[in-house]
Amino acid sequence: MSEKVIRIGGAAGFWGESDMALPQLLRSGGLDYIVFDYLAEVTLSIMARARAKDPTKGYATDFVTAVLAPNLAEISRQGVRIVSNAGGVNPVSCAQAVRDLIEQAGLDLTVAVVTGDDLLDRAQSFKAQSEMFSGAPFPAMDQVASINAYLGAFPIARALQEGADIVITGRCVDSAVTLGACIHAFDWAADDLDKLAAGSLAGHILECGPQATGGNFTDWRLAINGIEDIGYPVVEMGADGDFICTKPDGTGGLVSRETVGEQMLYEIGDPCAYALPDVLCDFSEVILEEEGQDRVRVSGAKGYPAPDRYKVSLTYADGFRAGSIVFFQGEAAAEKARLFAEATFARARKKLRALNAPDFSETLVEVTGDDSSYGAAAQDVGSRDVALKIAARHPDMRAAGLLIKEMTGLALATPPGLTLFAGGQSRPSPVVRLFSFLVPKAEVPIRIAVGDRQIDMPPQTGAAAPAITPHAGPFPEGEADTTVPLSRLAVARSGDKGDKANIGVLPRRREYAPWIWAALNRAEIAKRFAHFIDGEPEPNVDRFYLPGTASTNILLHDVLGGGGMASLRNDPQGKSYAQLLLATPIPIPSNLLETD
Repeated sequence: MSEKVIRIGGAAGFWGESDMALPQLLRSGGLDYIVFDYLAEVTLSIMARARAKDPTKGYATDFVTAVLAPNLAEISRQGVRIVSNAGGVNPVSCAQAVRDLIEQAGLDLTVAVVTGDDLLDRAQSFKAQSEMFSGAPFPAMDQVASINAYLGAFPIARALQEGADIVITGRCVDSAVTLGACIHAFDWAADDLDKLAAGSLAGHILECGPQATGGNFTDWRLAINGIEDIGYPVVEMGADGDFICTKPDGTGGLVSRETVGEQMLYEIGDPCAYALPDVLCDFSEVILEEEGQDRVRVSGAKGYPAPDRYKVSLTYADGFRAGSIVFFQGEAAAEKARLFAEATFARARKKLRALNAPDFSETLVEVTGDDSSYGAAAQDVGSRDVALKIAARHPDMRAAGLLIKEMTGLALATPPGLTLFAGGQSRPSPVVRLFSFLVPKAEVPIRIAVGDRQIDMPPQTGAAAPAITPHAGPFPEGEADTTVPLSRLAVARSGDKGDKANIGVLPRRREYAPWIWAALNRAEIAKRFAHFIDGEPEPNVDRFYLPGTASTNILLHDVLGGGGMASLRNDPQGKSYAQLLLATPIPIPSNLLETD
């Protein structure tokens, strides 16, 4: 690592994150930057509805009131700089609210705001666009809630260069808040591609907060000591792009090769071609090395020229969904639950027919507790205690609400053991879908406001994506004479990208990698997730090999029931898929197994 090092703390991974991170990071001291990532695709649609009701809203208000307000004086005293995409669909109002706080506190801090990502007023010009993954046509104009381009890090770096102490953006890619700080600190240029990829990887490690420090970790028992005060991640970045991931001293959780590795693999799709606005990243040969307690060195990221277009996320309304969860206890609990679900839908459909209303657009019955989430790999557990979810989608809110009414009204006629949570009936809610497409960068002007100054960024540039050959997975040598669950050989983490799920599998020892790769073939993966995939299972499975960490990354297409707020499922973001995969039996030679 080079001599000059900056320290960056990651203080938020989503809108709703605990407000404990900023005080913790400030107490630890010695940080140059603290970054916050608040935005997901669905978050923008929620913020868009808030702005529609009140033109001064549409941003993460708690970033202003609960996070910054109590800590502004300490931020000023330490001189740490703040970068956040808390601006949502209204970064100008967010920045003004922060300026008001600073004035009230009598502090001398400069706020910058980056705009240009919000393309809602250009909706008509995008009517010819098709959804970039499914090919679906552009939605009706009266359904559109938000349209935002994923901006990059160079506008953030420019804002810092112009003297901003606090930078607020709208929609940018999650890692840009970190990469922007690195570009500014080290004066990286647009053609410093390996460094830009390294800074993006650092941002990817930080962007989900304590997921890099023991949260959502396969070996969770290793990290539970002090979890109530889990440490938030800190990156020590060198000018050459190598960095160390750590956490504040005296905090809970854990930083290890496995915690960092799980987060590196999280939601990246093809690890050789992770596309961001500033660089096309190749993480396949990244090396993770433990350098002491809670210190992991990360090196080896590679970069290719940035794409020439921005990805754009549009959210739109598509009818309503309704559903509820009840519980059954006693013998044959799962059988009782499914009978209750069938009767509920039969009653609701009878009423829809009487009203000459169309049938439900989509229905869902999920039983939790009978092992059915494992699909073809399920075991007959004979549970006496299950949760039942019944849900449906319908274009009409009143028709969707019929499902809840009949579900409640059937309670006295059902088999015994039904219990309800006494909190009133649930209500129908809007279905929000994601529609993604690409727009040339030259068509997205970006402006930075620093105090009273307005700075127009020159048009961002890029290149067509290069053809990158994926790495071949390793071939096992020898004969397997035993079988163990994948969890014995690897850690894993999963998450979503729209209607896709990503499962990253990191072997505990490099020697296990060939056997994992051989066992987790496309056919086996398809069999294990066939009950979730819409369409033929095997064609919807991709897998990639990362020789640097000997990891396997799996991408499942059309597997989340629409994903996000469009999905009726208990797990619309694929967060549990890694846990399901870890039960897969892996044939392996017994002499390779590490003994306890």
